[in-house]
Amino acid sequence: MGIHLMQPRFPIGKTYATPGALALNVDLTKYLRRHHCGDWGEALCAEDKEANEQALVHGTRLLSCYVTDAGDRLYIITEHDRSITTIMLPSEY
Repeated sequence: MGIHLMQPRFPIGKTYATPGALALNVDLTKYLRRHHCGDWGEALCAEDKEANEQALVHGTRLLSCYVTDAGDRLYIITEHDRSITTIMLPSEY
């Protein structure tokens, strides 16, 4: 079995995390890396994952949704112009 290295698929710009995301006290970088490499998360439906693939082509907003080991949901959103990426809780959206 070979090793699969995830490669970034788009620019993420400046990165921010909301107070709620920081309060989870988890390693946010592992979720940010997954988002940056096009792994949209286990908590995103197939239609939203396809919308992200189209967003890569058409330059629209990207959204990922992950479930932490503690069961919390975490959103990561990269703006359409790829200038800002924000990590947040769904309640902060």
